[in-house]
Amino acid sequence: MTVEELRDFYLRYIELANKREFHRMAEFAHDEVILNGNPVKRDDMVAEFHKHTDAVPDFHWEVKDLLIEGNRVAARLIDTGTPIAQWNGLAPTGASVEFAETAFYEVQDGRFKNMWYLMDADTVRRQLAG
Repeated sequence: MTVEELRDFYLRYIELANKREFHRMAEFAHDEVILNGNPVKRDDMVAEFHKHTDAVPDFHWEVKDLLIEGNRVAARLIDTGTPIAQWNGLAPTGASVEFAETAFYEVQDGRFKNMWYLMDADTVRRQLAG
């Protein structure tokens, strides 16, 4: 894939997430991906998306920076939302959160094969502590 094709691919993936069209994940990820170093079935990845968006129904991913080199994508995102149920071990307080996420991907045969992500959990904890 060219740089422009990878950019479009990634932005469509984020759009899919923001629209909650997780049933389309086969377009973006192999049947099994390596997520933060662990093999994960695509269905389990989709279940994680649902877990997050069930607890934070207005969860929104916004791409702030996107870098592409070869078949690798790096993104800095700002994530926002208001938890209504326990999320990442934290009880909802009515407070909204806004935090940074950094994600890295390796694309093989037109879909994600390796994925890594980090979220600023300390900022989330501080924001939900009230």
